[in-house]
Amino acid sequence: MDKYPITGRSLERFYPIQGDQFERAYKEHLSGFTSWAEASHAQEWLLFPENMGPHLSIDETSLSRGELYTIISNKEAHGGKGSIVAIIKGTKIEDVINVLKKLSTLERLNVKEVTMDFSDSMHAIVETIFPKAMITLDRFHVQQLCSNAMQEVRVRIVREARKAEIQYREDHTFKLKRRLAHRKKDKTDKRGRKPNRKNEAYKPERLENGDTVIELLTRSRYLLMTSSDNWTDSQKTRARLLFERFPEMKTAYGLTHSLRMIFSNKEATKDSAAESLRRWYNKVTDYDNDAFNTVSATIYQREDEVLNYFVYRSTNASAESLNAKIKAFRAQLRGVIDVEFFLYRLSLLYA
Repeated sequence: MDKYPITGRSLERFYPIQGDQFERAYKEHLSGFTSWAEASHAQEWLLFPENMGPHLSIDETSLSRGELYTIISNKEAHGGKGSIVAIIKGTKIEDVINVLKKLSTLERLNVKEVTMDFSDSMHAIVETIFPKAMITLDRFHVQQLCSNAMQEVRVRIVREARKAEIQYREDHTFKLKRRLAHRKKDKTDKRGRKPNRKNEAYKPERLENGDTVIELLTRSRYLLMTSSDNWTDSQKTRARLLFERFPEMKTAYGLTHSLRMIFSNKEATKDSAAESLRRWYNKVTDYDNDAFNTVSATIYQREDEVLNYFVYRSTNASAESLNAKIKAFRAQLRGVIDVEFFLYRLSLLYA
């Protein structure tokens, strides 16, 4: 248990033990928790200066009952042992800065790069503590902004399609009632086509792949999040029908895909990527959609930090990996009751 994120209960499958009893024995006798030197301040902050490196990531995670902790990690450890540089309770700028100032000035000045998301508080922390570090905004968070804007367009179109279908259903019901009233007036007239049943159900339009219009929009959510190179045959058919029927979705997908391609270009430099980004801005301006205009303005305001990706090709993936491992470990425990002991185990596993 010192080396792996497992619980006492998980060992019951392999050994004749009672998991809860073994967990208590591990905490009170087998581990070094009772003599842990950091115990007095562990719930407020933990620092591991030996894990410092030139390339760091900063992120936040929830350990217990939604309580957020700021985590700084070393990218070179790739979310494994030696990853955690600092765990600090809360996200308040002043509190985090006061703890990180315990690191030596030389260690802080040697940091070359810190990756992060769009958080303003994290930005202020990094600027203060690591003054010589280049700030790189995670490319996947940039792409996520654009993907969210595209989904906003899709959801709006779904809402409009639902309104239209409700109107079609109401019109269908009204026509049935009107025909029924007309037949009651003159039952002797046998001319014309066979009359509709009084309770004939409304049948929405079916497209060539069997989807209704609303199903087409709903089932396109996943394919819109992936590159067209990875679509299956059925997804290609669905995309063709979607783009033919809703050209606006084709425009929104094209903008999202073109931004993804800027970051995926392995030959791109910071300068060439800046030129590509300016062309992308122009496309967004031509589209003139509020959601995409907001994304464009957000990227433009922090363009240099977005383009810093092309210097080291660094992302926040290692921090996200560490965050995912912490959440998975927390899920095994079915929630964290003893935060101090949980932090002790995290320090053994990832620090």
